Amino acid sequence: MSKNFDGADIQREITNMFVRTNTLIRKFSKCSAVVKTVLFKTYCVCLYDASLWKHYNLGTLDKLRSCYRCIKLFFGFKRRDSLTNILLNVGLPSFDTILHNAAASFMHVCSCTNHIVVHLRNF
Repeated sequence: MSKNFDGADIQREITNMFVRTNTLIRKFSKCSAVVKTVLFKTYCVCLYDASLWKHYNLGTLDKLRSCYRCIKLFFGFKRRDSLTNILLNVGLPSFDTILHNAAASFMHVCSCTNHIVVHLRNF
């Protein structure tokens, strides 16, 4: 039995990240940094299903983490520019922060006593 149940979902998110970022670059490359930040948060930072990922290879998650660097292209930075500085300058969360926040919000849902949620949590 494979331990990579969520690998296909992570791969789907990798594809979505590239498609969404390329669309944003094509349509909104001339916008201000403030507008680009709102657009990127809206279309590329929404990893709602990340809180459910449990069985995956770390290499697959690292691929998603590395494609998060497409921020550099969208905001017009060079490849050698520091991703950390870019994130601080434009006000975006890091990839690890996104994963942490997804897990934390899911833990809030998991504390629910609804019998359907309890059943899904134990699944």
